[in-house]
Amino acid sequence: MKILYLLIPLGFMVMGVALWAIIWAVKNGQFEDLEGPAHRILMDDDDPMVPGFDTAADKSEQAKTDLKNNDQ
Repeated sequence: MKILYLLIPLGFMVMGVALWAIIWAVKNGQFEDLEGPAHRILMDDDDPMVPGFDTAADKSEQAKTDLKNNDQ
């Protein structure tokens, strides 16, 4: 029975921290865009994210366009 004197206030403190965390998250905009990340994962990004990074396919396409331009 004496353990309840410890567990009840401890439970209220844990609940208070959880409530504070939820309120903080809502105020800081953590729940603004719930669907964006789900749609973004489906997007196929063919462009490299690193600037200046050329793939072999990009180089071959550039070589083809250079040859066409030189022939004209």
